Amino acid sequence: MTTRILCVCLGNICRSPTAEAVLSAVLPGAEIDSAGTSDWHIGNPPYGPMQKAARVSGYDLSRLRARQVAPADFHGFDLILAMDRSNLGDLQAMAPPDGRAKLALFLEPLDGEGPDVPDPYYTRDFAGALRLIERGARAWAAQPQVASAVAPKAT
Repeated sequence: MTTRILCVCLGNICRSPTAEAVLSAVLPGAEIDSAGTSDWHIGNPPYGPMQKAARVSGYDLSRLRARQVAPADFHGFDLILAMDRSNLGDLQAMAPPDGRAKLALFLEPLDGEGPDVPDPYYTRDFAGALRLIERGARAWAAQPQVASAVAPKAT
C-alpha cells in the first residue's frame, strides 16, 4: 500500500514541486511531498515561470519551499519518484541499506514515453513539462498499489 510519496528532482524548484501539486490533486488521500538532490535552493519557492505554467492549469505552487532529500525520507515514504535517471542514481547512492521506500522513475508507468521528465529550467518548456507530469501522475494514480491506498472509504 502506497500512501506517502516523495517526488525528487535536482533543485526542487521546477519538476518535483509541480509533481507534488499534481499528485496531490489526483491522489487527495495520499501524503505527497517533494525534495531535491542538491542543496542549491533550500527554502526558496518554486521557480517563477514554473509557478506561472502551473497556475494556468489550476495548480498553486506558491506555498511550497525547496528542501533537500534527507536520510529519514527513505524510511518515512513508501515511494520516492525521481524525475530523471540522474536523480534516481543520486537517490540510489544516498539510500540507506535499511530504507523502506521503493525508488522509481516518475514516468515509469507510462508506456512509450522516455524515462526522464526534461528539466524546464534548462529547456524552458514549462507547459510541456507540466503536461508530462500530469500524465505521469495519472498513471501512478491508476497503479493498484497506489489507487487502493487512497480510495475513498465507505461510510
